[in-house]
This record gives sequence, structure tokens and C-alpha cells, in this order.
Amino acid sequence: MRNFGLRRVLLLSVILCCSAFLALSARAAEQAAQRPMVALTFDDGPYSPVTGRILDVLECSDSRATFFVEGDRVSGCAPTVRRAAELGCQIGVHTWDHRCLMTQLSEEEIRTQLSATADAVSQASGIVPTLSRPVGGAVNDTVRKAIDYPMILWSVDTRDWESQDADAVCAEVLDSVQDGDIILMHDLYPSTAEAVERLVPVLIEQGYELVTVEELAQSRGAVLESHVRYFDFH
Repeated sequence: MRNFGLRRVLLLSVILCCSAFLALSARAAEQAAQRPMVALTFDDGPYSPVTGRILDVLECSDSRATFFVEGDRVSGCAPTVRRAAELGCQIGVHTWDHRCLMTQLSEEEIRTQLSATADAVSQASGIVPTLSRPVGGAVNDTVRKAIDYPMILWSVDTRDWESQDADAVCAEVLDSVQDGDIILMHDLYPSTAEAVERLVPVLIEQGYELVTVEELAQSRGAVLESHVRYFDFH
């Protein structure tokens, strides 16, 4: 009888411990879901001297970003594209050669640009892109019909291509960033890499988690649909 009573006490202790662990796990999951998030996104790369610096920062901070690549650059920077994918970053399609806005192209020309870019990404990294960003964010009926991907635009435009100044880029982000933002940059300029090196630690210190666009959407319960534009997930 004494052994039976001891076994009951031990069993009850195990049950209580398991219940406490599950409660803590649920609370941690809820807190993670409530943590503010933003998506850093980069257009027109890859350009290994800059993209590589950005990936270094992301790797050191356990963060991720989304890269909308230019197809004709991918094969020459295949190790960089592969590294981005291996770090959990998302690779989306942007354009093949950025020669003009997609609103100036036919439906067939748009499909050809995106298909060629997706093929280049797959060959370099082994992944199949699931997101796109129209050049310049310009969309008309032809573009909307031709792009068989969710179209990811932005809520914070750093205009890094214009200023090419890390101070200006940092100020643009930190003055306006909020939970659910999609931040636009370009991984072509050393000043952008410098800005990212400065921004990421500050955003993390402010409590933000830096995630891919898809992760940001999922955290808000959003289902991304083809042919639809998304500016943020506030």
C-alpha cells in the first residue's frame, strides 16, 4: 500500500510538471505571436559585395529578409543567392533585366521576364519563388493579369537608391517604422549595407523581429493570393 501511494504521488507530480510546461510553452508562443515584426526587403540584386554584407548582419542576428532579384544577375552571384536561401531568407522575382516598368510590357513579355527569373533562382538555390514585386511598384490591368504571384509592395520607402546615404536611410526607417511594415531597400549600394548594419541591432533592441514577408503574413493570419497587391500587414 505504501508503494502504491508513492506511485500515485509520483504520477501526480509528473502530471503537474507536464501541465506547467505546456502552459509555459503556450504562453511563450502567444508572446512570440504578439512580438512586433517587420519585413526588410531588397530589390535589384543580387550584388555580392553588398548582398553579402547584408547576409552577414542577418546571420549574426538570427534574422531574415526577402530579396526580390533581377534574373540576369542571379547566375553570376549564385553562391550569394544560395546562401540567402540557406539562411532562411525568401527569394522573390522582380524582373529579368529592369529595362523598363512592367506597365510598358505586354502580358507575354511580363510572363517571360518572371519565368526566366524564377528559373534562374531555382537553378542557383534549389527553391521555387512564390512572391513577386513589380518594378517600381507600377501595376495596371495587364501586369495584374500576367503576374501569377502575390505582388508585394511596401509601406516604408527608404529611397536608398536616391540618397545613397546610410544616415538618411536609417532616419527614414526609424522615424516611421511600425509593427507589420514592409521596408523597401536595394542591395546594390554600399550605403544600404552600412544602413542595414546599423539598423538591424536598433530594430532588435526596440523589440522587433525581422522576418520574411511570408512569415509576416502568416503571423497575421493572412493568406497571400496571386494577382493581389500587399503593402503591409498592420
